[in-house]
Amino acid sequence: MFENKTVLIVGGASGMGLLSGKCFANEGANVVLTDINEEALNEKVAEIKTDGGKVIGVKCDVRDYNQVIAVRDKALEEFKTIDILINFVGGYEPRMLNVSGDYADLPIEVFDWGIDVNLKGPFYFCHSVLNQMKKQKGGVIVNLGSVTGIEGAADGMAYPTAKSGIMCGMTKSLAKYGAPHNIRAVCVTPGPVLTRPDMASMGTILGRAAEPQEIVDFIMYLASDKAKFITGTNHIIDGGRLCML
Repeated sequence: MFENKTVLIVGGASGMGLLSGKCFANEGANVVLTDINEEALNEKVAEIKTDGGKVIGVKCDVRDYNQVIAVRDKALEEFKTIDILINFVGGYEPRMLNVSGDYADLPIEVFDWGIDVNLKGPFYFCHSVLNQMKKQKGGVIVNLGSVTGIEGAADGMAYPTAKSGIMCGMTKSLAKYGAPHNIRAVCVTPGPVLTRPDMASMGTILGRAAEPQEIVDFIMYLASDKAKFITGTNHIIDGGRLCML
C-alpha cells in the first residue's frame, strides 16, 4: 500500500510512533524516524532494518527549527520525497518533566516546554515539509490530538491548550492551504491508549483503553489513498470517553 512512499514520523523511538514506523516499513514504505532520544532511536532503527525495513533515524529536538530542517533535508537526501508526515511528538508536561504541584505555583518554564514541544514542534515540522509536498503535487499530514484538548486539565494546562490548537485551528488551516496542491491534513484524537499501564485507569464507556495498534491502523488508513477525500477533519477514537462528559 505504501511502496516507495516516504513517511516521516516525529516522536518515532517509542510508543505509537515506533509502532507506526514498523507498520509502514512492513507495508514497503521508506521510513524516517526522528526523536530526541538518540540511543533509543538508533536501537529501534537497527531492529527495523534487521526485519528488512527501509529506515533511517535522525536525532531532533523539535524546539529547534534548524534541527527540524536538518531532519527534512536528511529525509530528502536519503529517499528523495516526503509523502506522509505524522506528528506523534508530545507529552503531558508535568509528567514529562517529573514535576507536580498547583498550576499557579509551577515554574513557567514547565509550560514553555509544553507549548514548545506539543504545539510548536508539530507546527515546525508541518511548515518544513510543505514546499516539498507542493513540489511533489501531493502529500498527507497526520497530526495527533488528545481528548484532553477537549476535556481540559487543571494542572498541566499547556498540554490541552496545545492539543486543542492542533485539533482545530492548525489542522484546518493546513487543509485549506494544502488543498490546491493535493496535500491533505487530518488529526487523530485518541482517548486512553495502552502505551503506559496507567492509561488503563482512564474511563471509557467501552470499559477499556485502546491497544496502540487500533490507533495506528486508523492512522494508516487516513494516510492511504483509501482516504483521499478526507481532509481538514479531527477524528476522535476514544472508546466513547467523551460521551462521559
